[in-house]
Amino acid sequence: MLQLRPGCECCDRDLPPESQDAMICSFECTFCRDCAQGRLHGHCPNCGGELLRRPVRPADKLARFPATKDRIHNPTGCP
Repeated sequence: MLQLRPGCECCDRDLPPESQDAMICSFECTFCRDCAQGRLHGHCPNCGGELLRRPVRPADKLARFPATKDRIHNPTGCP
C-alpha cells in the first residue's frame, strides 16, 4: 500500500493525500508537480525512475488506511 508521504522531498511543499500535484516514483519518493517537471525533468533524483502522478486514495479508505506522517526532505534541495 502506498505511504502517501506528506510533502515534496525537494521544496518541502505540503502534499496532502488528496493532492493532484503529488508525483512519485516506483520507490514512492514524493515530489510536487513543479519540482518533478521543472527541476527534475520527470525523473527521480534518488533512483532515476520516472515520476508519475500519485493516485488519490478514496476518503473512506483513507480513514481506515491513513497517509504516513513521516516527512522526507532534502534540506539542500534537488539538483
